[in-house]
Amino acid sequence: MKGKICLITGASSGIGKAAALGLAKMGATIVMAGRDRARTEGARDEVIRKSGNHGVEITLCDLSSQAEIRRLAAEFQARYPKLDVLINNAAIIPATRSLTSEGVEVQFAANHLAYFFLAGLLLDPLKAAAPSRIVNVSSGMHFRARLDFENLQAEKNYRPMAHYALTKLLNILFTYELARRLNGSGVTANTLSPGFTATNLGRDFSAFSRFVMRRMAKKPEKGAAIVLYLASSPEVAGTTGRYFQGGKEAKSSAVTYDRENARRLWEFSEKMTQNI
Repeated sequence: MKGKICLITGASSGIGKAAALGLAKMGATIVMAGRDRARTEGARDEVIRKSGNHGVEITLCDLSSQAEIRRLAAEFQARYPKLDVLINNAAIIPATRSLTSEGVEVQFAANHLAYFFLAGLLLDPLKAAAPSRIVNVSSGMHFRARLDFENLQAEKNYRPMAHYALTKLLNILFTYELARRLNGSGVTANTLSPGFTATNLGRDFSAFSRFVMRRMAKKPEKGAAIVLYLASSPEVAGTTGRYFQGGKEAKSSAVTYDRENARRLWEFSEKMTQNI
């Protein structure tokens, strides 16, 4: 991975930080995106110390904000001529429903629209680096989701985990459609479930739930293994539009293969990001 430039969202902890460390050990230049300066700087320092790779930088961004995503993309392109690997990893599960300053439901904004918008804004540097890769972190929770285009922002009701499952389903629909639209460009797009992994996703959960997660979930390094595989392995260099789970290619839920669903989601996402 020497000479490769990788941008990882949600990189201040968990799977994102573990992926940053793994790629840094391979010699890649790493840009770690996070919301909190102190935590993201601390994660960067840890990655540099453990990898011996000083080509690790940070960028700060609240990925629920489209304005901040635009800024992140502009700053990245002003500094780097290409992007070899984009890892969309950041996600949140707020306990209560709220809207961003742009009027978008927060979890939908951070967990789905951020993937869609950031990938779209960075297509030029991704194409400049071709063959390059987009890796979208989803979840096995998507199997539990019910797709309702009249309730994508939990307008009817808000149940945190159910809405999270929906956003992870949207990640897969988006990835498959993105792969089709990028066909022939040299940019691949794949998605994955890392499995039940200890991350900061549960920070708004009860103390008991956080305790269970710490005891039952696998370590971030294990959850990041499939992310690293899709980001770097020559075995999947030409693979695109696929879902990986349990360390190998797998079938996602039946609804994710419906191209009409994917088209509708793409058009809805375009409207949501063009109007702000």
